[in-house]
Amino acid sequence: QVQLVESGGGLVQAGGSLRLSCAASGSIFSINAMGWYRQAPGKQRELVAIIITGRSTNYADSVKGRFTISRDNIKNTVYLQMNSLRPEDTAVYYCNANRDGRNFWGQGTQVTFSS
Repeated sequence: QVQLVESGGGLVQAGGSLRLSCAASGSIFSINAMGWYRQAPGKQRELVAIIITGRSTNYADSVKGRFTISRDNIKNTVYLQMNSLRPEDTAVYYCNANRDGRNFWGQGTQVTFSS
Protein backbone atom coordinates (compact mmCIF):
# COMPACT_ATOMS: atom_id res chain seq x y z
CA GLN A 1 0.00 0.00 0.00
CA VAL A 2 0.97 3.59 -0.61
CA GLN A 3 -0.40 6.37 1.55
CA LEU A 4 -0.60 9.88 0.16
CA VAL A 5 -1.30 13.00 2.20
CA GLU A 6 -1.88 16.30 0.43
CA SER A 7 -1.58 19.77 1.89
CA GLY A 8 -1.37 23.36 0.76
CA GLY A 9 -4.79 24.08 -0.63
CA GLY A 10 -6.80 27.14 0.26
CA LEU A 11 -8.28 30.39 -0.98
CA VAL A 12 -6.50 32.28 -3.69
CA GLN A 13 -7.13 35.50 -5.57
CA ALA A 14 -6.60 36.39 -9.21
CA GLY A 15 -3.00 35.89 -10.23
CA GLY A 16 -2.13 34.36 -6.91
CA SER A 17 0.03 31.35 -6.18
CA LEU A 18 -0.20 28.21 -4.11
CA ARG A 19 2.08 25.26 -3.59
CA LEU A 20 0.54 21.87 -3.01
CA SER A 21 2.49 19.11 -1.33
CA CYS A 22 1.94 15.37 -1.35
CA ALA A 23 3.84 13.20 1.08
CA ALA A 24 4.07 9.52 0.20
CA SER A 25 4.63 6.72 2.69
CA GLY A 26 4.30 2.96 2.85
CA SER A 27 5.44 0.79 -0.02
CA ILE A 28 6.87 3.61 -2.08
CA PHE A 29 9.63 1.56 -3.64
CA SER A 30 9.06 1.18 -7.38
CA ILE A 31 6.59 4.04 -7.69
CA ASN A 32 6.66 4.67 -11.43
CA ALA A 33 4.96 8.04 -11.54
CA MET A 34 3.38 10.61 -9.31
CA GLY A 35 0.99 13.28 -10.37
CA TRP A 36 -1.76 15.72 -9.60
CA TYR A 37 -5.32 15.49 -10.80
CA ARG A 38 -8.21 17.81 -10.13
CA GLN A 39 -11.95 17.61 -10.10
CA ALA A 40 -14.19 20.64 -10.33
CA PRO A 41 -17.87 20.47 -9.34
CA GLY A 42 -19.89 18.65 -11.97
CA LYS A 43 -16.82 17.69 -13.97
CA GLN A 44 -14.71 14.60 -14.37
CA ARG A 45 -11.36 14.25 -12.70
CA GLU A 46 -8.60 15.39 -15.02
CA LEU A 47 -4.85 15.14 -15.13
CA VAL A 48 -3.05 18.34 -14.20
CA ALA A 49 0.59 17.30 -14.14
CA ILE A 50 2.63 14.14 -13.84
CA ILE A 51 6.25 13.37 -13.12
CA ILE A 52 7.61 10.03 -14.19
CA THR A 53 10.65 8.18 -12.88
CA GLY A 54 13.60 9.77 -14.59
CA ARG A 55 12.09 13.21 -14.04
CA SER A 56 10.06 13.36 -17.24
CA THR A 57 7.06 15.66 -16.78
CA ASN A 58 3.81 16.25 -18.59
CA TYR A 59 1.16 18.94 -18.13
CA ALA A 60 -2.38 19.62 -19.15
CA ASP A 61 -2.50 22.31 -21.81
CA SER A 62 -4.56 24.52 -19.52
CA VAL A 63 -1.78 24.77 -16.94
CA LYS A 64 1.36 24.77 -19.09
CA GLY A 65 3.56 27.72 -18.24
CA ARG A 66 1.72 28.35 -14.97
CA PHE A 67 2.12 25.14 -12.95
CA THR A 68 5.28 23.22 -12.16
CA ILE A 69 5.47 19.71 -10.75
CA SER A 70 8.56 18.56 -8.89
CA ARG A 71 9.58 15.64 -6.72
CA ASP A 72 11.88 15.37 -3.73
CA ASN A 73 12.97 11.76 -3.57
CA ILE A 74 14.62 12.21 -0.18
CA LYS A 75 11.43 13.52 1.38
CA ASN A 76 9.21 11.25 -0.74
CA THR A 77 7.17 14.30 -1.57
CA VAL A 78 5.80 15.70 -4.81
CA TYR A 79 4.93 19.34 -5.19
CA LEU A 80 2.72 21.35 -7.48
CA GLN A 81 3.65 25.01 -7.71
CA MET A 82 0.68 26.89 -9.10
CA ASN A 83 1.15 30.44 -10.32
CA SER A 84 -1.13 32.91 -12.08
CA LEU A 85 -4.17 31.10 -10.75
CA ARG A 86 -7.48 31.56 -12.50
CA PRO A 87 -11.09 30.99 -11.44
CA GLU A 88 -11.21 27.86 -13.58
CA ASP A 89 -8.44 26.35 -11.45
CA THR A 90 -10.93 25.99 -8.60
CA ALA A 91 -11.20 22.28 -7.83
CA VAL A 92 -10.29 19.54 -5.43
CA TYR A 93 -6.72 18.52 -6.22
CA TYR A 94 -5.76 14.89 -5.75
CA CYS A 95 -2.32 13.39 -5.53
CA ASN A 96 -1.79 10.15 -7.42
CA ALA A 97 0.94 7.55 -7.33
CA ASN A 98 1.26 4.71 -9.78
CA ARG A 99 3.19 1.64 -8.76
CA ASP A 100 3.39 -1.28 -11.10
CA GLY A 101 0.15 -0.30 -12.76
CA ARG A 102 -1.79 0.22 -9.57
CA ASN A 103 -3.07 3.67 -8.69
CA PHE A 104 -3.14 5.18 -5.23
CA TRP A 105 -4.93 8.41 -4.31
CA GLY A 106 -4.77 10.99 -1.59
CA GLN A 107 -7.82 12.43 0.09
CA GLY A 108 -7.71 15.66 -1.89
CA THR A 109 -7.12 19.29 -1.05
CA GLN A 110 -9.45 22.12 -2.03
CA VAL A 111 -8.28 25.09 -4.06
CA THR A 112 -10.86 27.85 -4.22
CA PHE A 113 -10.67 31.05 -6.18
CA SER A 114 -11.75 34.03 -4.14
CA SER A 115 -12.98 37.18 -5.81
